[in-house]
Amino acid sequence: MTLPHSKAINYTLAGASAVCAIVLTFVYSTDTPLSGPSSQAAPPPIVMLSPDSLTAKAVVIYDPGMKKMLFAKNADESLPLASLTKLMTAEAVLSTVQDTGEEITITPEDLTPDGDWGFKPGEAWPLSDLLRFGLVASSNDAMQAVSTAVPGDAITVMNMQASRLGLTKTYFNNPTGLDVDLETAGAYGSARDMAVLGATFLSQYPALFEATVAPSVTITEGARSLSADSTSVPLHYLPGLIAAKTGYTDLAGGNLVAAFDLNIGRPIVIAVLGSTEDGRFKDVEALLAAAQKALTH
Repeated sequence: MTLPHSKAINYTLAGASAVCAIVLTFVYSTDTPLSGPSSQAAPPPIVMLSPDSLTAKAVVIYDPGMKKMLFAKNADESLPLASLTKLMTAEAVLSTVQDTGEEITITPEDLTPDGDWGFKPGEAWPLSDLLRFGLVASSNDAMQAVSTAVPGDAITVMNMQASRLGLTKTYFNNPTGLDVDLETAGAYGSARDMAVLGATFLSQYPALFEATVAPSVTITEGARSLSADSTSVPLHYLPGLIAAKTGYTDLAGGNLVAAFDLNIGRPIVIAVLGSTEDGRFKDVEALLAAAQKALTH
């Protein structure tokens, strides 16, 4: 398809972790700009990508300042989200709870999801610490616990928030993103939706989201301290990294949402769904390099 009065820019880039070259063709219409990330008024910029360049099933590069998708591969396919769900759990908590300093008591039910981060039933932790621990370490225990602070039913609020943000391909079954069973994921959504969610969370709660790029996280309450490594460590050498949230389950494969500053004040958000545990980081690396080549030269 050829857009009227369009300008095409071709870039060939050998990714640092990829054997094959990535060929990007950006086509911008000079007639009608996009009005938003899901606008149907005009097609988004087109990026042509070698089909074997990425492991992920679906990918988006999103410019939140321009509200444009700069790259899209299966952008609207609804796929399992795994722990990307935790961004919406945190969004639901922060949008409904007035005091993030309130203490949340850990229950046996909070410790039933997979993973053991050292929490014990009956102990209380500040909500803000549990949120930070849940996002940085991707702790299922912490996010299960913070979800109980949401007035009413947390899943209902999460799905209402998704609707409010225009995330039309997204819905949640639990607050952690863990697979419900062998056939049902804890949450579903599209790469487009996750890029928009990541950009929105970054704009609303920058300090909390930016904490995800620390090497580790430690929380302390009284004589008790818990520490864990950040799940975003494999991205930490990449230039301009602002924030990142990982996700991995059997049904989802490897997922990742990451925000980068191409220039000061020029962030982009990359969303990768349905990759592999290692491939998600390589996919983001290749996409970031391509975006840098296309947008900073």
